[in-house]
Amino acid sequence: MPKHQHENVWNGRRLGNPSVAGYFKAQNKLPVTFTPTDLVCCRTLQGHSGKVYSLDWTPEKNRIVSASQDGRLIVWNALTSQKTHAIKLPCPWVMTCAFSPSGQSVACGGLDSICSIFNLNSSMDKDGNVPVSRMLSGHKGYVSSCQYVPDEDTHLITSSGDHTCILWDITTGLRTSVFGGEFQSGHTADVLSVSINGSNSRMFVSGSCNATARLWDTRVATPSIQAANSDSDIPQVTSIAFSISGRLLFAGYANGDCYVWDTLLAQVVLNLGSLHNSHEGRISCLGFWAFGGHRKVT
Repeated sequence: MPKHQHENVWNGRRLGNPSVAGYFKAQNKLPVTFTPTDLVCCRTLQGHSGKVYSLDWTPEKNRIVSASQDGRLIVWNALTSQKTHAIKLPCPWVMTCAFSPSGQSVACGGLDSICSIFNLNSSMDKDGNVPVSRMLSGHKGYVSSCQYVPDEDTHLITSSGDHTCILWDITTGLRTSVFGGEFQSGHTADVLSVSINGSNSRMFVSGSCNATARLWDTRVATPSIQAANSDSDIPQVTSIAFSISGRLLFAGYANGDCYVWDTLLAQVVLNLGSLHNSHEGRISCLGFWAFGGHRKVT
Protein backbone atom coordinates (compact mmCIF):
# COMPACT_ATOMS: atom_id res chain seq x y z
CA MET A 1 0.00 0.00 0.00
CA PRO A 2 1.46 3.45 -0.93
CA LYS A 3 2.57 5.55 2.00
CA HIS A 4 0.09 8.35 1.33
CA GLN A 5 -2.96 6.08 1.48
CA HIS A 6 -3.71 6.40 5.15
CA GLU A 7 -5.53 8.59 7.62
CA ASN A 8 -3.56 10.84 9.92
CA VAL A 9 -4.87 11.78 13.35
CA TRP A 10 -3.06 14.77 14.82
CA ASN A 11 -2.97 15.42 18.53
CA GLY A 12 -4.29 18.95 18.96
CA ARG A 13 -4.72 19.18 22.72
CA ARG A 14 -2.79 22.42 22.82
CA LEU A 15 -3.95 23.92 19.53
CA GLY A 16 -5.66 26.76 21.37
CA ASN A 17 -2.21 28.10 22.22
CA PRO A 18 -0.87 30.63 19.67
CA SER A 19 2.58 29.06 19.95
CA VAL A 20 1.47 25.84 18.32
CA ALA A 21 4.61 25.35 16.28
CA GLY A 22 6.83 25.85 19.32
CA TYR A 23 4.79 23.40 21.37
CA PHE A 24 5.02 20.66 18.75
CA LYS A 25 8.76 21.16 18.33
CA ALA A 26 9.37 21.16 22.09
CA GLN A 27 7.28 18.04 22.67
CA ASN A 28 8.46 16.28 19.49
CA LYS A 29 4.84 15.42 18.76
CA LEU A 30 4.11 13.16 15.83
CA PRO A 31 0.84 12.22 14.14
CA VAL A 32 -0.84 8.97 15.08
CA THR A 33 -1.02 7.10 11.76
CA PHE A 34 -3.65 4.45 11.13
CA THR A 35 -3.01 1.82 8.46
CA PRO A 36 -5.51 -0.85 7.28
CA THR A 37 -3.99 -3.30 9.76
CA ASP A 38 -4.70 -0.92 12.66
CA LEU A 39 -8.26 0.06 11.79
CA VAL A 40 -11.26 -2.20 12.32
CA CYS A 41 -14.22 -1.81 9.96
CA CYS A 42 -17.38 -1.47 12.06
CA ARG A 43 -19.88 -1.40 9.18
CA THR A 44 -19.81 -1.75 5.41
CA LEU A 45 -22.62 0.20 3.76
CA GLN A 46 -23.42 -1.42 0.43
CA GLY A 47 -25.93 -0.03 -2.03
CA HIS A 48 -24.25 2.48 -4.33
CA SER A 49 -23.19 1.37 -7.81
CA GLY A 50 -20.77 4.24 -8.45
CA LYS A 51 -18.07 6.27 -6.72
CA VAL A 52 -19.10 7.86 -3.41
CA TYR A 53 -18.12 11.53 -3.64
CA SER A 54 -19.43 12.91 -0.35
CA LEU A 55 -21.03 11.93 2.95
CA ASP A 56 -22.24 13.59 6.12
CA TRP A 57 -23.37 12.50 9.59
CA THR A 58 -26.39 13.67 11.55
CA PRO A 59 -25.50 15.57 14.74
CA GLU A 60 -26.58 12.48 16.73
CA LYS A 61 -24.08 10.36 14.73
CA ASN A 62 -26.62 7.61 14.11
CA ARG A 63 -27.35 8.27 10.43
CA ILE A 64 -25.25 9.00 7.34
CA VAL A 65 -26.14 10.52 3.99
CA SER A 66 -23.93 9.62 1.02
CA ALA A 67 -23.83 11.02 -2.52
CA SER A 68 -22.64 8.88 -5.40
CA GLN A 69 -21.80 8.94 -9.07
CA ASP A 70 -24.74 6.58 -9.56
CA GLY A 71 -27.02 9.62 -9.18
CA ARG A 72 -28.48 8.72 -5.80
CA LEU A 73 -28.46 10.02 -2.27
CA ILE A 74 -28.71 7.24 0.29
CA VAL A 75 -29.58 7.81 3.93
CA TRP A 76 -28.22 5.03 6.14
CA ASN A 77 -28.89 3.85 9.64
CA ALA A 78 -25.27 3.72 10.79
CA LEU A 79 -26.09 1.29 13.60
CA THR A 80 -27.82 -1.35 11.47
CA SER A 81 -26.29 -0.59 8.01
CA GLN A 82 -29.82 -0.43 6.59
CA LYS A 83 -30.93 2.14 4.00
CA THR A 84 -33.78 4.38 5.17
CA HIS A 85 -33.97 6.45 1.96
CA ALA A 86 -32.60 6.01 -1.56
CA ILE A 87 -33.23 9.25 -3.42
CA LYS A 88 -32.88 9.42 -7.20
CA LEU A 89 -31.45 12.84 -8.01
CA PRO A 90 -32.63 15.19 -10.77
CA CYS A 91 -28.97 15.50 -11.84
CA PRO A 92 -26.70 12.45 -11.36
CA TRP A 93 -23.49 14.50 -11.29
CA VAL A 94 -23.55 15.21 -7.56
CA MET A 95 -20.45 16.46 -5.73
CA THR A 96 -21.55 17.28 -2.18
CA CYS A 97 -24.23 16.48 0.39
CA ALA A 98 -25.15 17.57 3.92
CA PHE A 99 -27.58 16.73 6.71
CA SER A 100 -29.60 19.51 8.30
CA PRO A 101 -29.00 20.11 12.04
CA SER A 102 -32.36 18.50 12.90
CA GLY A 103 -31.67 15.52 10.66
CA GLN A 104 -35.04 16.03 8.96
CA SER A 105 -33.69 17.10 5.58
CA VAL A 106 -30.66 16.67 3.33
CA ALA A 107 -29.05 18.93 0.74
CA CYS A 108 -26.92 18.13 -2.28
CA GLY A 109 -25.35 19.90 -5.24
CA GLY A 110 -23.15 19.27 -8.23
CA LEU A 111 -22.60 19.98 -11.90
CA ASP A 112 -26.16 21.26 -12.45
CA SER A 113 -25.21 24.40 -10.43
CA ILE A 114 -28.23 23.84 -8.16
CA CYS A 115 -28.46 22.90 -4.49
CA SER A 116 -31.43 20.58 -4.00
CA ILE A 117 -33.18 20.13 -0.64
CA PHE A 118 -35.09 16.97 0.29
CA ASN A 119 -37.42 16.72 3.27
CA LEU A 120 -37.05 13.16 4.55
CA ASN A 121 -40.52 13.32 6.11
CA SER A 122 -42.19 14.04 2.75
CA SER A 123 -44.50 11.47 1.21
CA MET A 124 -43.02 9.36 -1.56
CA ASP A 125 -44.08 10.07 -5.14
CA LYS A 126 -45.61 7.43 -7.43
CA ASP A 127 -42.14 6.09 -8.25
CA GLY A 128 -41.26 5.65 -4.57
CA ASN A 129 -38.88 8.60 -4.56
CA VAL A 130 -38.60 11.55 -2.16
CA PRO A 131 -39.53 14.68 -4.13
CA VAL A 132 -37.36 17.80 -4.14
CA SER A 133 -38.75 20.24 -1.58
CA ARG A 134 -36.62 23.21 -2.65
CA MET A 135 -34.18 23.98 -5.47
CA LEU A 136 -31.67 26.74 -4.71
CA SER A 137 -30.74 28.19 -8.08
CA GLY A 138 -28.32 31.10 -8.50
CA HIS A 139 -24.79 29.82 -9.00
CA LYS A 140 -23.26 30.10 -12.47
CA GLY A 141 -20.88 27.19 -11.89
CA TYR A 142 -20.95 23.76 -10.28
CA VAL A 143 -21.82 23.49 -6.57
CA SER A 144 -18.70 22.10 -4.89
CA SER A 145 -19.70 22.16 -1.22
CA CYS A 146 -22.71 22.84 0.99
CA GLN A 147 -23.17 23.15 4.73
CA TYR A 148 -26.14 24.03 6.91
CA VAL A 149 -25.75 26.86 9.39
CA PRO A 150 -25.42 25.19 12.84
CA ASP A 151 -28.72 24.84 14.73
CA GLU A 152 -30.68 26.15 11.72
CA ASP A 153 -32.57 24.12 9.15
CA THR A 154 -33.51 27.31 7.32
CA HIS A 155 -30.11 28.60 6.19
CA LEU A 156 -27.34 26.98 4.18
CA ILE A 157 -24.05 28.08 2.59
CA THR A 158 -22.81 26.78 -0.76
CA SER A 159 -19.52 27.21 -2.64
CA SER A 160 -19.15 27.07 -6.39
CA GLY A 161 -16.96 26.98 -9.44
CA ASP A 162 -18.23 30.50 -10.24
CA HIS A 163 -15.76 31.81 -7.57
CA THR A 164 -18.51 32.67 -5.08
CA CYS A 165 -20.24 31.43 -1.93
CA ILE A 166 -23.93 32.02 -1.27
CA LEU A 167 -25.94 32.15 1.97
CA TRP A 168 -29.44 30.84 1.24
CA ASP A 169 -32.80 31.20 2.96
CA ILE A 170 -34.20 27.72 2.38
CA THR A 171 -37.73 28.73 3.38
CA THR A 172 -38.00 31.22 0.52
CA GLY A 173 -35.39 29.70 -1.79
CA LEU A 174 -33.74 33.11 -2.14
CA ARG A 175 -30.15 34.25 -1.79
CA THR A 176 -29.54 36.18 1.42
CA SER A 177 -25.95 37.17 0.56
CA VAL A 178 -23.36 36.50 -2.13
CA PHE A 179 -19.70 36.38 -1.10
CA GLY A 180 -17.12 37.05 -3.77
CA GLY A 181 -17.65 37.80 -7.42
CA GLU A 182 -16.14 40.25 -9.86
CA PHE A 183 -17.15 43.36 -7.93
CA GLN A 184 -15.83 42.22 -4.56
CA SER A 185 -12.51 41.16 -3.09
CA GLY A 186 -13.38 37.49 -3.39
CA HIS A 187 -11.69 34.45 -4.87
CA THR A 188 -10.34 34.57 -8.41
CA ALA A 189 -10.80 30.83 -9.05
CA ASP A 190 -13.16 27.95 -8.23
CA VAL A 191 -14.18 27.71 -4.57
CA LEU A 192 -13.85 24.05 -3.53
CA SER A 193 -14.78 23.98 0.15
CA VAL A 194 -16.59 25.88 2.91
CA SER A 195 -16.65 25.49 6.69
CA ILE A 196 -18.84 27.36 9.17
CA ASN A 197 -17.43 28.34 12.55
CA GLY A 198 -19.20 26.13 15.10
CA SER A 199 -18.73 28.64 17.93
CA ASN A 200 -19.80 31.66 15.85
CA SER A 201 -22.14 30.74 13.01
CA ARG A 202 -21.86 34.23 11.49
CA MET A 203 -18.31 33.36 10.42
CA PHE A 204 -17.36 30.93 7.68
CA VAL A 205 -14.27 30.19 5.61
CA SER A 206 -13.87 29.27 1.96
CA GLY A 207 -10.97 27.53 0.21
CA SER A 208 -10.17 28.03 -3.45
CA CYS A 209 -8.11 26.89 -6.43
CA ASN A 210 -6.32 30.26 -6.24
CA ALA A 211 -4.42 28.89 -3.21
CA THR A 212 -6.18 31.15 -0.70
CA ALA A 213 -8.65 30.69 2.13
CA ARG A 214 -10.91 33.61 2.99
CA LEU A 215 -12.69 34.20 6.28
CA TRP A 216 -16.11 35.80 5.88
CA ASP A 217 -18.65 37.47 8.19
CA THR A 218 -22.15 36.77 6.88
CA ARG A 219 -23.21 40.29 7.92
CA VAL A 220 -20.86 41.86 5.35
CA ALA A 221 -19.85 40.83 1.84
CA THR A 222 -16.09 41.39 2.04
CA PRO A 223 -13.66 38.91 3.62
CA SER A 224 -12.38 39.61 7.14
CA ILE A 225 -9.11 37.74 6.58
CA GLN A 226 -7.35 36.33 3.56
CA ALA A 227 -5.21 33.33 4.44
CA ALA A 228 -2.55 33.10 1.73
CA ASN A 229 1.04 31.91 1.76
CA SER A 230 3.73 34.11 0.23
CA ASP A 231 4.98 31.17 -1.84
CA SER A 232 3.50 31.61 -5.32
CA ASP A 233 3.85 27.88 -6.00
CA ILE A 234 1.39 26.87 -3.26
CA PRO A 235 -1.29 24.63 -4.89
CA GLN A 236 -5.04 24.88 -4.58
CA VAL A 237 -6.86 24.68 -1.25
CA THR A 238 -8.81 21.43 -1.54
CA SER A 239 -10.40 21.21 1.91
CA ILE A 240 -10.99 23.58 4.80
CA ALA A 241 -12.18 23.27 8.42
CA PHE A 242 -12.38 25.24 11.65
CA SER A 243 -11.12 23.89 14.95
CA ILE A 244 -13.75 23.15 17.60
CA SER A 245 -13.05 26.49 19.32
CA GLY A 246 -13.19 28.36 16.01
CA ARG A 247 -9.88 30.12 16.54
CA LEU A 248 -7.74 27.88 14.35
CA LEU A 249 -8.29 27.28 10.67
CA PHE A 250 -7.00 24.15 8.91
CA ALA A 251 -6.42 24.30 5.15
CA GLY A 252 -5.60 21.15 3.18
CA TYR A 253 -3.77 21.51 -0.13
CA ALA A 254 -3.38 19.52 -3.33
CA ASN A 255 0.26 18.73 -2.51
CA GLY A 256 -0.51 17.15 0.89
CA ASP A 257 0.29 20.19 3.02
CA CYS A 258 -2.09 21.17 5.82
CA TYR A 259 -1.54 24.68 7.12
CA VAL A 260 -2.81 25.72 10.55
CA TRP A 261 -3.81 29.38 10.65
CA ASP A 262 -4.44 31.37 13.81
CA THR A 263 -7.38 33.59 12.83
CA LEU A 264 -6.61 36.12 15.59
CA LEU A 265 -2.98 36.51 14.55
CA ALA A 266 -3.81 36.09 10.83
CA GLN A 267 -0.73 33.95 10.31
CA VAL A 268 0.36 30.35 9.82
CA VAL A 269 1.47 28.69 13.06
CA LEU A 270 2.17 25.20 11.72
CA ASN A 271 2.29 23.10 8.56
CA LEU A 272 1.18 19.59 9.48
CA GLY A 273 2.34 18.45 6.06
CA SER A 274 5.95 19.01 7.10
CA LEU A 275 5.76 16.56 10.00
CA HIS A 276 6.79 12.90 9.91
CA ASN A 277 4.29 10.47 8.33
CA SER A 278 2.26 13.25 6.72
CA HIS A 279 0.36 12.81 3.45
CA GLU A 280 2.17 12.77 0.12
CA GLY A 281 -0.88 13.35 -2.07
CA ARG A 282 -3.91 15.62 -2.30
CA ILE A 283 -5.87 16.18 0.92
CA SER A 284 -9.44 15.57 -0.21
CA CYS A 285 -11.13 15.96 3.16
CA LEU A 286 -10.37 16.90 6.75
CA GLY A 287 -12.36 17.16 9.96
CA PHE A 288 -12.24 17.10 13.73
CA TRP A 289 -12.86 14.23 16.04
CA ALA A 290 -15.76 15.50 18.15
CA PHE A 291 -14.97 13.41 21.22
CA GLY A 292 -13.11 15.95 23.31
CA GLY A 293 -12.18 18.07 20.28
CA HIS A 294 -8.46 17.39 20.58
CA ARG A 295 -7.79 15.56 17.33
CA LYS A 296 -8.08 16.22 13.65
CA VAL A 297 -8.34 13.62 10.89
CA THR A 298 -7.11 14.20 7.31
